Amino acid sequence: MKATGKEVTIVMIEDDEGHARLIEKNVRRAGVNNEIVPFTNGTSALDFILGTDRSGEVSRDRYLLVLLDLNLPDMSGIDILDKIKGNEHTKRLPVVILTTTDDEREIQRCYDLGANVYITKPVDYENFAHAIRQLGLFFAVIQIPQ
Repeated sequence: MKATGKEVTIVMIEDDEGHARLIEKNVRRAGVNNEIVPFTNGTSALDFILGTDRSGEVSRDRYLLVLLDLNLPDMSGIDILDKIKGNEHTKRLPVVILTTTDDEREIQRCYDLGANVYITKPVDYENFAHAIRQLGLFFAVIQIPQ
C-alpha cells in the first residue's frame, strides 16, 4: 500500500490483544507488508497521530491509515475519529472503523464524522479472519491522499 510512492503506515487502535493479532496476521496474509503501529488506548494513539500538543503538525508529511476500534478503555473511538477528522493536518487520513457495534445510529454517526469504512467484527473467528483478509486486499489497492 503506497501513497504516490510513499510507504503508508497502518495505525491500529485495538485494545483486544487477540483481535489485534488476528488483524495483523490476516492483513499480512493478504500480502500487505506495511508497518503496523499498534495502540491499545486512544490517548497514546492520539499522541502518535496528532502529537502530544494535539496540533496534528507531526502528521503533516506522514501517510497513515487508521484502523479504529470504537470500544477502548480510556476514550470512545468516536472521540478519536472526531479529533482526527477535525484536525487540518489529519482530516484526510483514511479511517477504517472495525468494531463489534452494529448499532445503526453509531454507524451513521461515524460516517457523519468522516469515517471512510465501517466494518462490524464478526463474532465467529473464521468469519472475522476472512473479513480481515478481505480488508487486507482492499488495503492493497486503495489510494491514500497526500
